[in-house]
Amino acid sequence: MKITASSPLLYTVAETYALDAAAIASGIPAIQLMKRAGRAAYDLLIERFPAPARITVYCGAGNNGGDGYILAALAAQRLVPVVVIQLTPPDALSGEARQAYEYALQEGVVMQPFAAAQAPVEGIIVDALLGIGLRDAPRAEFAAAITQINRTGLPVFALDIPSGLNADTGAVAGEVVQASLTLSFIAIKRGLLTGRGPAVCGELVLANLDVPEKTYAAASPSAERIQLAELQGLLAPRAADAHKGDFGHVMVIGGDTGYGGAALMAAEAAARSGAGLVSIATRPEHIPAILARRPEIMACGVVSGQELEPLLARPTLLVVGPGLGRSPWSEQMLQQAVKSGLPLVLDADALNILAAGRVVPSARQRNEQSTPWLLTPHPAEAARLLGITTAEVQADRFAAVQAIQTRYNATVILKGAGSLVAASGDKIAVVTDGNPGMATGGMGDVLCGILGALAAQGLSQPDAARLGAVIHACAADLAAEDVGQRSLLATDLIPYLGELL
Repeated sequence: MKITASSPLLYTVAETYALDAAAIASGIPAIQLMKRAGRAAYDLLIERFPAPARITVYCGAGNNGGDGYILAALAAQRLVPVVVIQLTPPDALSGEARQAYEYALQEGVVMQPFAAAQAPVEGIIVDALLGIGLRDAPRAEFAAAITQINRTGLPVFALDIPSGLNADTGAVAGEVVQASLTLSFIAIKRGLLTGRGPAVCGELVLANLDVPEKTYAAASPSAERIQLAELQGLLAPRAADAHKGDFGHVMVIGGDTGYGGAALMAAEAAARSGAGLVSIATRPEHIPAILARRPEIMACGVVSGQELEPLLARPTLLVVGPGLGRSPWSEQMLQQAVKSGLPLVLDADALNILAAGRVVPSARQRNEQSTPWLLTPHPAEAARLLGITTAEVQADRFAAVQAIQTRYNATVILKGAGSLVAASGDKIAVVTDGNPGMATGGMGDVLCGILGALAAQGLSQPDAARLGAVIHACAADLAAEDVGQRSLLATDLIPYLGELL
């Protein structure tokens, strides 16, 4: 996902409205902000799509429709063929939107009501239908217009947000515009970057409309993008006399019968991410394959929790869950890991067992403890941890990741398009790197190995989570450049970890 914006800060709808109100209070008339938005949109359209055969602007009401009318007026001034398709009758427009409509009318823009308009067959479509205030599914006529836009197959330029997308959550309740390019005004809305957002907004550009810097300085947004360049300094250069004991010992616990590869991928990722020592506790039958693949890893076969217990005296941190399964053996492994009091990275079936309530501590007891935990659920695992449905998690990923963080007193990565990182007292962080090729088995195993290694080297769980999540995504982008997204395998990421770290 390409994002053109200098600031990493992300805003809710309410926070954006507050910025808008503060800008107006500073002396910028509301109509002037709308004209700046229309101008920025027109300039970007012509930059990305020079000499369009025709511009078709679908206009609703409110500020979003007003922005569309301004853009259409500017196109008409420059003799670019432009048509406005109206979803809201002119007599229903008010305020700045009405002024923008009259401006477009003055410039001779051709306007047609949606009911009488034909779908465009050439040029560029501008989506100025619904804006950032939408909370539910679009009403019938707007849904029909969105369907029409998507069926044209033409490039679509969305103003502020693709219509139908929830700007706060990234969820979609009905029809949604599939944009090629989105220009976000004043601030990047956080819903553009997670859930369905990355799939429907295309390239994302920010126009700050020359809002004074002091307006932003007074704001306190609740989310931010993770930027790799700002985090790479967390790992200091190694001293010339360093030894392996300085960089932690990660033990991966997992690999029930038939799932040894998951534990091995996590361990290899940990080794490549700088852990001084890496070991695996797994089913005995997996040991020969592990040693053949990666002899640097210390492999221990264990058949019970009792056999695992003495091995837990040496590690700095435990990664529990890759290939763990949900058998009695699996539960014994997790019980011993929790009992050890060591920092934990929990993934996959470790989360499912935890959610089922068969392993102490309970959520309440967990909140009374201080041992660092890092949880890495995908949406279905998050739903089990919260006792809700996967659809409910995806309907508000920000609320879900915050709820898990609070319930388990842990740092949490909610995986998926636009993975979210939540830690106590911090802004929710959003991963905007990565690609659809990561939708394949083993990616989570590699991620938790990276996380374990970073935390074992002395990073706090929140820092390890942010750096590890973005390193994982960037490695996937580099690997996809070589093998393509469709052919990407989890182990393809591992050679790029050294390059990035």
